[in-house]
Amino acid sequence: MVGAGMIGFELRRATNIHWQALLVGKAERAALKQQKPAIVWFTGLSGAGKSTIANLVDQQLCAAGHHTIMLDGDNVRHGLNRDLGFTEADRVENIRRVGEVAKLMVEGGLIVLCSFISPYRAERDMVRTLVEDSEFIEVYVDTPLAECIERDPKGLYAKATAGLLKNFTGVDAVYEPPASPEVHLQTHEAAPEYLASRVMATLRRRGVCS
Repeated sequence: MVGAGMIGFELRRATNIHWQALLVGKAERAALKQQKPAIVWFTGLSGAGKSTIANLVDQQLCAAGHHTIMLDGDNVRHGLNRDLGFTEADRVENIRRVGEVAKLMVEGGLIVLCSFISPYRAERDMVRTLVEDSEFIEVYVDTPLAECIERDPKGLYAKATAGLLKNFTGVDAVYEPPASPEVHLQTHEAAPEYLASRVMATLRRRGVCS
């Protein structure tokens, strides 16, 4: 007997679903915006400067009249991924969901800026496979761990080293740097504005923006 208000079966994957053809596609939506849609994926350690640089790129793209959206790791965990923790499985699911959302936004013709630690190479590569190869631009924000710890803008490294925060990337959880990112930003003694200009140069070269 199942009590009132309780679900008497387990949730499971649907099998009787079919792909619905759409009359308006990515090409039409991108043409309306006069731009080439893409995912610009910023990866690096906590405190590396990913969101700072991504915000500057977003600002410059918008000033030039481009249609963008920014997905930030902390912000997404307040809503879409608020049910996830920081175990390895949760981190994988976090990036899978973000990747699927970013793919939908690319289908809408947008330039999608994603700022996530995304510590596992396999998950970043998985997101790359969701879109055309030319539509994924990986930006490695390469900041030495010692510098990230010194910055520690959110006080997370202090908590992690004190044992108050488990599975923290760079302390007791691994970070796998990209093997061949489209953009490799070595941030030591480089201003965020200069680093953002390097990303913009790559976007122009690839025809994402003018």
